[in-house]
Amino acid sequence: MRPMQGSRFAFGPFVLDSGAGTLLRNDVPVAVGYRGLKLLAALVGRPGDILSKAELMDAAWPGTAVEEGNLTVQIAQLRKLLGPAGDGGEWIVTVPRVGYRFTGAIEQLGDAKRKPLPLPGKPSIAVLPFVNVSNDPEQDSFADGLTEDLITDLSRISGLFVIARNSVFAYKGKAMDVREIAGDLGVHYLLEGSARRAAGRVRINAQLVDAVNGDHLWAERFDRGLENIFAVQDEVTAKIVEALLGRLRAPPPRNRPRNMEAYDLCVRARKLMDDSPQMAQEAHLMLTRAVALDPEYAEAYRWLAMNHWMGSVHSGGPSESSRSVALKLARKAVAMDPNDAGCRWVLAYLLAYERSFADADAEFAKAFELDPNEADAWAALSDIAALAGRVEEALEHIRKAFRLNPFPSSWYYLTLGAAQYAARDYEAAVETLRRDETYRTSSRRFLAASLAQLGRLDEARAEVELFLVGNPHFTTRHWATTEPFRDAATLEHFVDGFRKAGLPD
Repeated sequence: MRPMQGSRFAFGPFVLDSGAGTLLRNDVPVAVGYRGLKLLAALVGRPGDILSKAELMDAAWPGTAVEEGNLTVQIAQLRKLLGPAGDGGEWIVTVPRVGYRFTGAIEQLGDAKRKPLPLPGKPSIAVLPFVNVSNDPEQDSFADGLTEDLITDLSRISGLFVIARNSVFAYKGKAMDVREIAGDLGVHYLLEGSARRAAGRVRINAQLVDAVNGDHLWAERFDRGLENIFAVQDEVTAKIVEALLGRLRAPPPRNRPRNMEAYDLCVRARKLMDDSPQMAQEAHLMLTRAVALDPEYAEAYRWLAMNHWMGSVHSGGPSESSRSVALKLARKAVAMDPNDAGCRWVLAYLLAYERSFADADAEFAKAFELDPNEADAWAALSDIAALAGRVEEALEHIRKAFRLNPFPSSWYYLTLGAAQYAARDYEAAVETLRRDETYRTSSRRFLAASLAQLGRLDEARAEVELFLVGNPHFTTRHWATTEPFRDAATLEHFVDGFRKAGLPD
């Protein structure tokens, strides 16, 4: 069969647009990497054909010699992202010792565009991932760190609306029209740039683009010693704020790392936070090393606090000991950098779990005063508000989080689904929690409860069975005593759903 011409294909709930470099599930973008998209485009372009491993490697890594293991990893990630096909089988079938074949029914589509998000009422910006232009792929994390830091710095300016890091990294390595990206994210301005780090020097090119009319508002090149990297970040931030708001109102200074190796470790560890228990262990080693190298580096302590928390969540906890270690580390991070909204909301979240509700509320308020664009903080506050019985507030907070972070981590969907359950909107909760982004996570217990409340008991029992495979020690009683409930009726409502679904008492 000849490859299908054109670039937009539909299969199941998906639309692949290889020209734009996007994959949508039910009109929502899926965060799939550049190589994964190339492989999927090659397979989907020749449905039913067996593509050899050599052909696929050439499609994803043209002109590059790579090991076969890389292909295996990419195919496994694609399968995980796509989930099972409509018939319960695989979209991509392995043909032993030969290659792979795409088995789904493909429909070719005309070129259509996603509906752009409406622009906020204040200047809105997204910082696209800075391109690593050194010959060393190891410097990728340096370019990513630069991107993330600029997002954080701009977020702290109350006059701006800034898109969160998770959403901009969905565009990493993709050649796309700036207007299209700005439409997807619902912003007026984009910052693009490149970074090169070699022999103790950094060269950074940055340009600010008005994506609505295509004008370049500002562009500059910085060539400095590596020790001045944070001064360059401050300079870039100041120039952007000046261009967008006219005058510079500098936020309070941030706690910066004194050791570049600690900084690199922290940047790499941040990416592993939402993943599997194995990733959590890897992040733990990196962060422990980072704080040993730079004992005054607040952000490393903040992520280490979350890592202790996440590690215990992965193991069915959080246990008492890991909770107290996490809290201690979060307090330390805030003491070192009281002006960091990220450190503040992490402490707020952990304080809520200790039932120190007044302190938690105060820390959340301080976080938003420091950074009104902190999407993760809005999502975390939504979780705490739902359990306090403030359901409308919880829904408003999570909607705000999604607007700032349109392509977020899986836990945003868990938080939205739990808030919808709390609002007794069970149909909406089922739709949210069945999304592939969150479906295989601990959110499954809320899906089971929502199905049970709708009287769909067979489906609820099936979800409970799947949930217990990964969480064999789960009991409703332990969960109810460890979650930060502030409202008896809300607690009773969740427990009722869990019991109806058949979760162990």
